[in-house]
Amino acid sequence: MTPLDALILGIVEGITEFLPISSTGHLILASSLLGITNSEFLKSFEIAIQLGAILAVVVLYWRSFLDIEILKRIAVGFIPTGIIGLAFYKVAKTYLLGNELVVVVALAVGGIALIVFELLHTEESSATEGLQHVTYGQAALVGLFQSVAIIPGVSRSAATILGGLLIGIKRATIVEFSFLLAVPTMGAATGLDLVKNAGSFSANQFLPLAVGFVVSFFVALLAIQFLLGFVRNRSFIAFGVYRIVIAILFFFLVL
Repeated sequence: MTPLDALILGIVEGITEFLPISSTGHLILASSLLGITNSEFLKSFEIAIQLGAILAVVVLYWRSFLDIEILKRIAVGFIPTGIIGLAFYKVAKTYLLGNELVVVVALAVGGIALIVFELLHTEESSATEGLQHVTYGQAALVGLFQSVAIIPGVSRSAATILGGLLIGIKRATIVEFSFLLAVPTMGAATGLDLVKNAGSFSANQFLPLAVGFVVSFFVALLAIQFLLGFVRNRSFIAFGVYRIVIAILFFFLVL
């Protein structure tokens, strides 16, 4: 992998991490188009640069991480994701990451689900508003929905946001909760992967890793601001259509 490849993948990661279109899926498909050999390092790279994007959340929402009530809800939401992620880590990395067919199918199915959900969903006036008012039960269920994103192409953001809307959390609130829940989730995923594989990295692999990490951080700062503005008065149907279109394109171009 060249530094230019890492730059491109960092941009892709920063843009897609918080949009409901699957950052992992886009990284896998972009790597395929760039002709990067599918390897253990590439899989680790795709996981690790997500941490760069996640750090953008820490910078923008650092005050929320000082609120003990919000932290408790984040912790509860992380529990089911952590348990399922740890249990299926080896299966996901061995059989799912790098599998273009899985990504294309997940993108298409997820796109249809987004469109259907938005057409049928009506937000109740009694829906939970404000991070401090999210119940522990709701937080745990959002974490359970998030665990579905262990399948590349599903989108962690889409799973948590749709799950939160389904169980009665207001749109703006679940989007913010999804941002915050990403921090321990991706931090743990990256830490676990680096502990298991950092010793196998060669010296020339650390430069692309650093490039992807830094670029994804700065691009994610912009992507977060975009999504917050977008959800104020728009649905996610456009993202659903995009997922279907990109799945069709990649089916013919890659598969």
